[in-house]
Amino acid sequence: MILLGSTGSIGVNTLEIAKKFGLNVEVLVAGKNIKLLNKQIKEFNPKKVVVSSKEDVKNVNHTDVSFGETAILEAIENSSSEIVVNALVGFLGLKPTLKAIECGKKLALANKESLVVAGKFIDQTNLSAIDSEHFGLWYLLQDKIVDSMILTASGGSFRNYPLEALKNVSIKEALNHPNWKMGNKITIDSATMTNKMFELIEAAWLFDTKKLDAIIEPKSIIHALINFKDGSTTAHIANTSMQLPISYAILGKVDSEILKPVDLLEISNLEFKKIEESRYPIWQIKDEILNNLDLGVVLNAANEVAVSKFLSGKIGFLDISKLSLDAINRFSNLKASNIDDIFLIDKEVRAYYEY
Repeated sequence: MILLGSTGSIGVNTLEIAKKFGLNVEVLVAGKNIKLLNKQIKEFNPKKVVVSSKEDVKNVNHTDVSFGETAILEAIENSSSEIVVNALVGFLGLKPTLKAIECGKKLALANKESLVVAGKFIDQTNLSAIDSEHFGLWYLLQDKIVDSMILTASGGSFRNYPLEALKNVSIKEALNHPNWKMGNKITIDSATMTNKMFELIEAAWLFDTKKLDAIIEPKSIIHALINFKDGSTTAHIANTSMQLPISYAILGKVDSEILKPVDLLEISNLEFKKIEESRYPIWQIKDEILNNLDLGVVLNAANEVAVSKFLSGKIGFLDISKLSLDAINRFSNLKASNIDDIFLIDKEVRAYYEY
């Protein structure tokens, strides 16, 4: 396989699956965590390595190292691997997604931004989404008429904070997720509920439906639910590990144990909460977004700028959602008629807010 984003949480878990099933790793692509990358190189012996910046090339323990976006695209095109696992973060992941599809490779997609910004231009024929929620929906689908689909959310770092305290929260507090450790960007997106908005957009493209919603389930044991026309509801229950969706995305079928089954007696109870707009202001545009999926590229661009500003101390936590809401209002008339338009809209939105 080709693994894009090898040092992130999805990348690390993907390599655990590669080790478990004896899968060959031909290419490793990583960002700035060179120390971990070198450990991965030693263990998995890839033919090719790509890092994000030129300065880091000399620190990588490999004879074939290149850097930058063009090198990633060339590695995909020139590889013999049939599988690309795209675990890159953000808009950066779109071009590799398109390249993998263009090359006819099987795409295991953890880069949710690809579908969020360009879902209508992405061929899903050989695509499997690596996301516990979408995996759960796929797992539950059966030969019955579906009424609606529900994703679950953890609620993020501030699910129990007093509302009046949110305007003064620190970066450290925002990055302290109650259920698991993820990268900085997705942890902030979880706290604002923007990540769940992205997942609704993904689900709209993956399952061709707009009858979608999300609720908070704080223990993150239930990942998705499907309401059927007959009035029954099924839920996908599994312990919190991305190795389950990763395994299915790469292997297609899995018959061995990937993670320990849930002990319902140990859990003893589950709680469900509504996603309140007072705590998660981004949720007020949920219906608007689902009814106009072209807005995904606007929301993503604005959010990436806003999160970057928050993490560098330039704006407060609540300003992240304010900036995104302003962008949806300001750029609501932009529509992409082809893939090139996606890059132009992304550039225009960023240019407006990157000051």
